[in-house]
Amino acid sequence: MDMKGAGWILRGRALVLGDDINTDLIIAGRYCKGADPKELARHVFESLDGKLAARIRKGDIIVAGRNFGCGSSREQAPLALKAAGVGAIAAESFARIFFRNALNIGLPVLAIPHVRKKIKEGERVTVDIGKGELAVPRTGHRRAGRPLPPFLLEMLEDGGLVPHLRRRLKRDGKI
Repeated sequence: MDMKGAGWILRGRALVLGDDINTDLIIAGRYCKGADPKELARHVFESLDGKLAARIRKGDIIVAGRNFGCGSSREQAPLALKAAGVGAIAAESFARIFFRNALNIGLPVLAIPHVRKKIKEGERVTVDIGKGELAVPRTGHRRAGRPLPPFLLEMLEDGGLVPHLRRRLKRDGKI
């Protein structure tokens, strides 16, 4: 992943999912008593497909339908995905709280209309976070969405909200 200078380019295998993937499907509530990322990662998508967590490789990109991350507001859902190795999520739309929780923990997310069209499971895809675009290099297929604003790109570059605030407070001499 190149988060500076090259347009925020991420490359990985597509994990194609459907509509309404809720936070309970991402990480069941029974695993949310703690916040150990490694433990959460072991159980990601267990309720959806018990073998999906074992198939996720570092840098994989979830390509999903509408309303990704709906359900509860638990921050463990994006944390579990990031800890499992997911590099980014491109979905047709997101639940607002999931979208913000993902950015807060440094997981890139992009809303791209009709993003699943012509994307096959396991296919290599490229996501340009700065441009808000997903491409399939093998076929030349591209889908464009709305790019993230500069302040959110800066927050992602810093690793999420807390590291971003620490850096800014340190820069301003407040800590």
